[in-house]
Amino acid sequence: MAPAEKVAVVTGAGTGIGKHAALALMREGYAVVLAGRRKELLEATANEGKPSGSRSLVVPTDVADPAAIRALFARTKDTFGRLDLLFNNAGTGAPPVNLEDLTLEQWKAVVDLNLTGVFLCTQEAIKIMKSQQPRGGRIINNGSISAHAPRPNSAPYTSTKHAITGLTKSTSLDGRKYDIACGQIDIGNADTPMTQRMKKGVLQPNGSIEVEPTMDVDNVARAIVYMASLPLDANVQFLTVMATKMPFVGRG
Repeated sequence: MAPAEKVAVVTGAGTGIGKHAALALMREGYAVVLAGRRKELLEATANEGKPSGSRSLVVPTDVADPAAIRALFARTKDTFGRLDLLFNNAGTGAPPVNLEDLTLEQWKAVVDLNLTGVFLCTQEAIKIMKSQQPRGGRIINNGSISAHAPRPNSAPYTSTKHAITGLTKSTSLDGRKYDIACGQIDIGNADTPMTQRMKKGVLQPNGSIEVEPTMDVDNVARAIVYMASLPLDANVQFLTVMATKMPFVGRG
């Protein structure tokens, strides 16, 4: 392994924000471990990144499965010997139904992936980062605009993203003694398969259905590359990147 090569793990790397972040990191010279549930999509990301000349490793992973998470980080360490960056990106939502109609199973599925999975990935990353030489690394959590304000009928997703803010702060504090920095990126209406519905109209707090502006997902990838590029004595604690005209700031 070349001395200058840095190693990143990106969860949810098969599509959307995770895919574009992984490709951007590969273009910056990172060796990237691509984690996600669908092997064929991860392999497509890896193939798309090959012209960059950076190495990649496809590890099919269900981030809601603790054993799969342990295996992901074990393979990362076995293959590359270290870990410099974890982008906790994988996430999911529940069906957009009335809060009182959500099932416990629907609630737990979101919590298990969006919160517990991120916590477990963070634990495994810290174990590697604190023990390697040179010591330390960086963790970036995908918070979402929902870490600040909910959409209608989004209680599980919004609750977990608010919790991610607390986990980000705790990780930032508890990681200091190991030279581990942790920050959070909150993303609003990046143009990915998950936000195609924005162009058709989505439910607003006043009950209306409105089309919402979106932005190129590469804006997010560039922001993640910037956060990752800082030396470990500097940290972007929170960064919001959003479609300029989306209904969030003020009263929309």
